[in-house]
Amino acid sequence: MRPLGIRGAWLQEPNLFPDSRGSFHEWFRSAAFRKETGHDLNLTQANCSVSRRGTLRGVHFADVPPSQAKYVKCVRGAILDVTIDIRVGSPTYRRWEAVRLDDRNHRAVYLAEGLGHAFMALTDDATVVYLCTEGYAPERERDINPFDPDLAIEWPADIAAVLSEKDAAAPSLKEAEAAGLLPDYADCLAYYEKLRSAGN
Repeated sequence: MRPLGIRGAWLQEPNLFPDSRGSFHEWFRSAAFRKETGHDLNLTQANCSVSRRGTLRGVHFADVPPSQAKYVKCVRGAILDVTIDIRVGSPTYRRWEAVRLDDRNHRAVYLAEGLGHAFMALTDDATVVYLCTEGYAPERERDINPFDPDLAIEWPADIAAVLSEKDAAAPSLKEAEAAGLLPDYADCLAYYEKLRSAGN
């Protein structure tokens, strides 16, 4: 695992072992995860989504605490996975980082509580699995419009985006901030420290 440019986000790049039968790789190892993040992955829920090409899911996040950290991997096809810093007061507030996840390089992304997440399917039947630290709780779930010009996420221009009605109607970052819906950076740091302390 190596940190991305946003605090609280990491990229896991496994060693692949191909042979005549196929290939093998480790896509999660608790010791390596703990070494990088300072705490264990508290697996509470595992999700799987299948999307046709162009499907855009997000930007999604949840209230902190406890929010919901995610360990994300594409097991079939390819996606453009995007982590967005929506933590008010963060030095990288509004910054986003995109990573291609696919069934060839088998990379995975971990994003901590309080970060926004979105992805676009680059292929049909793009299958994504998420390991989540908290269960789905509709009353805590929030979203931001993925085409908000203040975020200016560079989605592939040659793919027509397909959004749910909910995602298409999501507020802008400014609207979410004005409504007090965004996570506070100081609160997130305190929560991360609580996680680290709980494991020591």
